[in-house]
Amino acid sequence: MLDDRLAVVPQYLLPKGLLTRVMGRLAGAPRGAATTRVIRWFVRRYGVDMSEAAQPDLAAYATFNDFFTRALKPGARPLAQADLVCPVDGAISQFGRIRGDQIYQAKGHDYSTQALLGGDAALAAAFADGHFATLYLSPKDYHRIHMPCAGTLRRMIHVPGELFSVNPTTARGVPGLFARNERVVCLFDGAHGPFVLVLVGATIVGSMATVWHGVVNPPRPGTVRDWRYEDKPVELAQGAEMGRFLLGSTVVLLFPSGGLQFNPAWMPGGAVRMGQMMARRWVARAVTREDAPGRT
Repeated sequence: MLDDRLAVVPQYLLPKGLLTRVMGRLAGAPRGAATTRVIRWFVRRYGVDMSEAAQPDLAAYATFNDFFTRALKPGARPLAQADLVCPVDGAISQFGRIRGDQIYQAKGHDYSTQALLGGDAALAAAFADGHFATLYLSPKDYHRIHMPCAGTLRRMIHVPGELFSVNPTTARGVPGLFARNERVVCLFDGAHGPFVLVLVGATIVGSMATVWHGVVNPPRPGTVRDWRYEDKPVELAQGAEMGRFLLGSTVVLLFPSGGLQFNPAWMPGGAVRMGQMMARRWVARAVTREDAPGRT
């Protein structure tokens, strides 16, 4: 724990906002052969699997952002037969029950649903004693975000904040990391009640975008921005793309209390792929007359 806290000290000193703005501009600028060289270096450095990409030719990407948010070939991520499918490629940071309003981040670090959701106590109350999953996207991963189940968009909130890295070391070393960083909160209604996908920003994450809004940040006005969609709902099917990161980060999912069982193969640190089974719902079946003892 002490080693982790010491490892993140330089992040408190870095001009994270300035660095993120500069890198965002560079990643979005078409620079011809120079862009292709950077992309080739990145693929080698992080072991990116381009055989899955709809466009495997690195020279075809006009900007680094185009490469980073690349689409996959049709059928590359089949959907499991499950109530909830994994929305991203990445690694499991943590998952499980929300204890009251507390979400487990790492040993010695919890944070509240209210803090994560931008201070909205009424919204946070809907997820008391519910379930959460925190999924980390590394640089090599596919960076589009998909729907874990079908849902109707009700609200989107852009919460300003810090821009710490979100890698595992930082998650262990920075208290309340995911409720401190800049984030975009997306509230949906599903067949089993409300659920939330939170797109968490990080150092060098130039922006986050959704399919219904486009790029959410920038701008970064420094105040909470809130969009309501009751009069113009957006309906998305299970597995449909809902957003993307321009450079890597983390997604936090919240579900209300009730019968939810996560994939028994899941464990913190384990790799996941979009479309795999994330969880199933179970509902206790009421006893009927046909189930009564002694009935023939």
